[in-house]
Amino acid sequence: MVWYLFTVIPPETLLDYFKNANYWWIALGLFFGVLSHLSRAYRWKFMLEPMGYKPKFTNSVLAVLIGYFVNLAIPRAGEVSRATIMANYENIPFEKGFGTIVAERIADLVMMFLIIGITLLIQFEFILQLVKENFDPIKISILFGGSLIGGFLFYRYLRKSTSGIGLKIKNFVKSLVEGVTSIFRMKNKWAFIFHTVFIWIMYVLMFWATIPAIEGLQVPFGGILVGFIAGGFSIAATNGGVGLYPLAVAGAFTLFGVPEEPSTAFGSVMWAAQTVMVIVFGGLSFLLLPIYNKAK
Repeated sequence: MVWYLFTVIPPETLLDYFKNANYWWIALGLFFGVLSHLSRAYRWKFMLEPMGYKPKFTNSVLAVLIGYFVNLAIPRAGEVSRATIMANYENIPFEKGFGTIVAERIADLVMMFLIIGITLLIQFEFILQLVKENFDPIKISILFGGSLIGGFLFYRYLRKSTSGIGLKIKNFVKSLVEGVTSIFRMKNKWAFIFHTVFIWIMYVLMFWATIPAIEGLQVPFGGILVGFIAGGFSIAATNGGVGLYPLAVAGAFTLFGVPEEPSTAFGSVMWAAQTVMVIVFGGLSFLLLPIYNKAK
C-alpha cells in the first residue's frame, strides 16, 4: 500500500508538503487526540466499577496508550494487552477486563454508524446522485432485495438453530446485544454516554483541525465527514492505516472536487501525526508503567 501511495504522489513531492505544513494546526489536532485518549481511559472506570474494581486512573491511561501502540504491530492485539496490563497491575481478571473492552468497542461501533447516518442525512442528495452516476439502479435494487431476503432466511436459520455453528453465531449476536444494552443499565450510564460522544467529537475535531496544515486545502463539511469515515475504516482494516489511510482520505475528498495531490498529502500528514503520537506516548507508557507501579 505504501508503494502504491508513492505512485500517486512521488516521495519528493510528499516531502515538500511535510516541510511546508503548518505544524501549529497539527499540534492542535494532536491536542484533541490526547483529550480523546484521556477520556477513553476515564470512561473505562464506569464499566469496571459495577464489578467492584476501581483501577488507578494513571494505570488506565498507560494501558490505553500501550494498547494503541501494540495495535500498530498486530491489529486488535492492543485490546488484549490492555486487559493483560490491568490483570497484572490492578488485579482485574483478564476475562472481565477484556469483556468491558469488547463492550466499549461496541459502543464505539454504534458511534461510527451514528456519524455515517448523520453524513447520509447531510449529504443525501449528493450521495444519491453519486450512486446514480456510478451504479446501475436495477443492480442496486436486486442486490438490496437479495440482501433483505438473505438476511431474513439467515435470521430464521439462527432462530431455529440448537447446535453447531448456528448456535455459536446466535449466542455471539446475543452477547453483542447484551453488551450494548448493558450500557443503559449501568449506574453511571449518562457519564459513560457523555464520554463516548466526547471521544468521537474529539476524533472529528482532530481530523478537522489538521486540514489547514496543508496550505490551500479547502474541504466542505460533508467531505470532512466522509473523509473521516473512510480514514476510520482504513485504520480498522490495516495496522494503524499504514499506506491505506492517505489513499482512503484522498479518495473521499476527490468525490467533493478536492485535488488529489493535496488530499493525499493531507492524509499522509494526518496519518503520520497520529502514528508518531501513538509511538511516542505508547513507548513512554511502556517505560513508565513498571516505574509507576514499582512497589507492585
